[in-house]
Amino acid sequence: MLLIEDDADAAESICRALTAEGHDVSPEGSGQGGVASLLRAAPDLMIVDRMLPDMDGIAVVQTARSSGYIGPVLLLTALGSIEDRVTGLRAGADDYLVKPFAVAELVARIEALLRRGTKQQEVASFGSIRIDRLRREVWREDRRVVLQPREFELLERLVSQNGKTVSRTMLLEKVWHLHFDPQTNIVETHMSRLRQKLNAGFDIDAIRTVRGIGYSLRADG
Repeated sequence: MLLIEDDADAAESICRALTAEGHDVSPEGSGQGGVASLLRAAPDLMIVDRMLPDMDGIAVVQTARSSGYIGPVLLLTALGSIEDRVTGLRAGADDYLVKPFAVAELVARIEALLRRGTKQQEVASFGSIRIDRLRREVWREDRRVVLQPREFELLERLVSQNGKTVSRTMLLEKVWHLHFDPQTNIVETHMSRLRQKLNAGFDIDAIRTVRGIGYSLRADG
């Protein structure tokens, strides 16, 4: 895994604890060094300090996601407000740990993220839709569909439910990591874009809207 932390003492402590648990850790002391290391060899997991001297940790996470990195990302930060947490999670982080923290908690969170990442099958399908979670690629029948990261996450959530309805609340929690209703049409807007891309060239709408509840994939395959 890749650790991007400019505090040498903190980095040493984290590396020592993770190594003791059997993990291989590659430390980087800067954002640019971390991004370069990420692009050389995609790690199983990234630990990113939010406040780096040369680059905001948020920018590191966004760069990782835009480059196609799909592994779990844990943000470390001294900024613990709800707004800061939401910003980090919306940028693409999977978890957020506020400093100071117990190293034992950090190790436990990392192991939970790794377990979460290994439970899902690389390729999954429902109806005419097929997704490759590793490559983040999507097909409807034989046609490749190019999606933005958030659109892929929405579709991945629908595919994983095998035609069952996914509520708007669940999508906010699982895709945007929001445990409250932001009172916006963020879900509807992204779902509309996803629907347009999936349905281009097809007569049948791949997504079924369950009014007042949520969305499901149509078993059209």
